[in-house]
Amino acid sequence: MKHLALPVLCLLCAAGAASADPQTQRFYGYGYDLETGKYLYTEVYREDIDQGHWLSGHTSYYDAEGKRLGEKTLSFAADPYVPVYTLTLLGVGYSEGISKVSPDGVEMFKESRDKGRQTGRVDKVVPMAADSGFHSYLYDHMPELVAGKTLKFTFAAAGQLDSYSFRARKIGDTQFEGKPAIQLKVEPDSLLRLLVDPLILTYDPQSRHLLEYRGISNVINPATGKPYNIRMSYFSKPPDDAPKNLPPLD
Repeated sequence: MKHLALPVLCLLCAAGAASADPQTQRFYGYGYDLETGKYLYTEVYREDIDQGHWLSGHTSYYDAEGKRLGEKTLSFAADPYVPVYTLTLLGVGYSEGISKVSPDGVEMFKESRDKGRQTGRVDKVVPMAADSGFHSYLYDHMPELVAGKTLKFTFAAAGQLDSYSFRARKIGDTQFEGKPAIQLKVEPDSLLRLLVDPLILTYDPQSRHLLEYRGISNVINPATGKPYNIRMSYFSKPPDDAPKNLPPLD
């Protein structure tokens, strides 16, 4: 059940300020082992944004030596919070995603070397989010979160071929790179929270940008076959321990 927690991944931090024309935003995320602080991998993002709405995106994953681990593509054409997406992890032979989003259902799949391809479907409900789309949901409701309201939503988890009740709330104020920030906790809205560790997210309450994520990753540790537990930080400048041979953003 540890795998139930929301995928990162790729909680993309931009969906930024509205603009008159569509924009492409590119940035890095720097991932560290949550317990040891060891540098694990880098996420390289491209996001297509229009009037503050996240349209589509692409994420590439690179290990600490700069070797490519996999990629994810996603589109919000069918729903602003439930993307059609495919995550592929090369070295461990795993993929998952959402293949179709309709007004009444969400079709999902996962595929691994040992179990082959599996599919599932869950009913489409409101509010619902999936994968990185839950960042967009939090982004759109940030004033309510800042004011102390608890948000409840259903999360469609392709890795489990199922959906679950979740909740998000502000748990405190903090700082990131010397600037004021807030922390949110996202966890199951059921007794599953006794089995699943929460996600702790740090946001800039003004820009609503995601600054840091702490929790389970969607990148699998090849040594254990289980997802990493990470701290993914979106620093304004690359940290000293980041690989020097990452692909350029432009």
